Amino acid sequence: MALLNNTPQQYYDNKDFGNYQFVSLKDIINQFMLIYVGEDKIIPKAKRLDVAFHAQRALAELSFDTLRSFKSIEVEIPSTLQMFLPQDYVSYTKISSVDGAGIKRPLYPTKDTSNPLQNPLQDEDGNFKLELPATLTLGSNSVTLSTRDDNVLVGMVVSGIGLSGSAVINSVVHDTSTTVITLTDLLGGTAVNATDTIKTILQISNQDGSLIKPNNSIEVLNSLAWDVTSFYITGTAADIAKLKVGMLVYNQYFPIGTKIINIPTPTTVIVSNKPTLTVTSGQITFVDPDKDTDTWTRYKSNEPSENNNNDFDYDDDFFDANIGGRYGIEPSYAQTNGSFYINHSLGVIYFSSNISGQLIVLDYISDSLGTEEEMKIHKFAEEAIYKHISYAILSGKANAQEVQVQRLKKEKFAATRVAKLRLSNLNLEELTQVLRGKSKWIKR
Repeated sequence: MALLNNTPQQYYDNKDFGNYQFVSLKDIINQFMLIYVGEDKIIPKAKRLDVAFHAQRALAELSFDTLRSFKSIEVEIPSTLQMFLPQDYVSYTKISSVDGAGIKRPLYPTKDTSNPLQNPLQDEDGNFKLELPATLTLGSNSVTLSTRDDNVLVGMVVSGIGLSGSAVINSVVHDTSTTVITLTDLLGGTAVNATDTIKTILQISNQDGSLIKPNNSIEVLNSLAWDVTSFYITGTAADIAKLKVGMLVYNQYFPIGTKIINIPTPTTVIVSNKPTLTVTSGQITFVDPDKDTDTWTRYKSNEPSENNNNDFDYDDDFFDANIGGRYGIEPSYAQTNGSFYINHSLGVIYFSSNISGQLIVLDYISDSLGTEEEMKIHKFAEEAIYKHISYAILSGKANAQEVQVQRLKKEKFAATRVAKLRLSNLNLEELTQVLRGKSKWIKR
């Protein structure tokens, strides 16, 4: 039976161009069950679910270095110098900037910096804790800290001499030079009063035992208003401009974990939880959990030396910076395109400062399992995926003969090599073009 059911006119009208070169994963599974599984066949019995699983695994494995599964995305890099990884990203093949002539200039990974996941506060002895001098008043749960510290947040645990035990911060008011907190117990919210009038050192920590957030991740805003019936917080445009979606809200009238979910107007933010009291002019501490560490802040603010030497002559393929003495330069850094590094835990690519505002192209690898449309195999690799499935199923059987298993293993590798050679699509004309470039003088 012929495989082409449409006329040429129908093909061009449907605009499904080039699809004939692929076979869907569903067809692969159906054909495998029909040809490879059954009585007097190499696999006497196999569940369709097992075949489907191994077919997906084979497709993913072949996608990494055999199939043409490369994808690309074009993004303009903002002033933050950050780019989020695509949804179906597995690994990158190349990251490039695009110059004024539309030529891709490869960026190079840097090994000399990173954006650490943690940046805890430390005391003068280097310990990971927050200890502050405070004044306690006998019979009062109001405590005045001797210095203003924006890292003190509602919900933190407080302990020290002059307190009967651990207490939780119920409210925080930051003044010009001091911070005033009120204390309640861990469970019922009953006031925890001081047992003596004394100047002491209080230790403050998070309830979950995590390290204290760095102070550069915090914004303290005054004269904000909110209503018990709505999710809105209002303020001046200058104050709201300091906030962003995702920031956590710390105030005694908002539940712990409340965060900003939208900023609809220059003077209004929408939060995830309603407050428990209406306030016309109050103070709220906003914490950005994704604030940059000092390492990344210093890296992105540094101006690379290549910023001043980026003139390119298309006549001779030389950058001006490459001409003249560059004695002692590290060869791996002898480029003017820029650099990057990837934080895989956060899913973010960080760029050097000379990339700000530039157009970036990320070429990356997916596993071809992201969407139903992607789950297809090039016909050059069809036999390879059959061999992958056969070997996987037979090697997983307890009573399989080792001779058969080893034979299928060899056939799998052989079919994969054939598929890779076919998909490489080498031809004499392209090889000749490359070889012509080798006649160029290395030095001038």
